[in-house]
Amino acid sequence: MKVDILAFGAHPDDVELAAAGTVIKHIKLGKKVGVVDLTRGELGTRGSAELREEEAKLSSQILGIHCRENLNLGDGFFEINEASLLAVVEVIRAFQPEVVLCNALNDRHPDHGRGGDLVVRAAFLAGLPKVVSHRGGEAQHAWRPKTVLRYIQDNFIQPDIVVDITPHFEDKMKAIAAFSSQFYNPTSSEPKTAISSQEFLENIRGRALQMGRLIQSTYGEGYNVVRPCGIEDLTTLV
Repeated sequence: MKVDILAFGAHPDDVELAAAGTVIKHIKLGKKVGVVDLTRGELGTRGSAELREEEAKLSSQILGIHCRENLNLGDGFFEINEASLLAVVEVIRAFQPEVVLCNALNDRHPDHGRGGDLVVRAAFLAGLPKVVSHRGGEAQHAWRPKTVLRYIQDNFIQPDIVVDITPHFEDKMKAIAAFSSQFYNPTSSEPKTAISSQEFLENIRGRALQMGRLIQSTYGEGYNVVRPCGIEDLTTLV
């Protein structure tokens, strides 16, 4: 299946936290969008890899995405090496996205910056015909996305681009809430973590308000560009 946008996350829920509004918005615009999780999030203090898989399925339904895969590269331990690069090359070539979204330039969790770096490098390699990859036993053709954008996560980074997600913000929060093992649940007996408090969810709303303010809207999601993006019509800028 060819998609218009392929969103990568180091862990299940990364895309939901940082880019769900963008995903939902473009699906409403008639675009095909897929998600690829690099790991199963198996090192998370709360829940389990199996539970997070079920939560990802529920979130995917809320988002309305067209496909979702998990590369199972190893939470906390994946490296940027030939094996991991080829795994990402394979899915990029399989889904042939025009736009790739991936983890932040740097962030509190070290998997985030490294995961984004992995995807950026693989997106370039995917366009080289002499890089050999296979899917379903068949050799793949080279494919390079037009644009790679790195979404902003826990650390504040000044955005290069902000997407207005105002009409879709509450659905974004529903997609995040699908990961009930990870986020605020007053009846949970699991250990408290940096993301399990009610204040963390309020911070997600605050960050969206902060990004929205930059473009004179209510809610936004911010991105950094890997290389300059082109535009055909300046009047379409917000």
